[in-house]
Amino acid sequence: MDDDALYEDCAECGDRQPHEVSIEIRTESTKEENTEFSREPYRVAECEVCGTTTATRMNNV
Repeated sequence: MDDDALYEDCAECGDRQPHEVSIEIRTESTKEENTEFSREPYRVAECEVCGTTTATRMNNV
């Protein structure tokens, strides 16, 4: 295993695979007047083998 890679379970591959992980700020409201108050941080992980992406709202962690 590569020491620099972040290995996580992949639901699609069914095994621990290297993932690229980032944090994104996403807007959850569809109402234009509320968008500035509906931004939330998400942890986004993409499997480097199959490309499956998962996003977890950080307030729910």
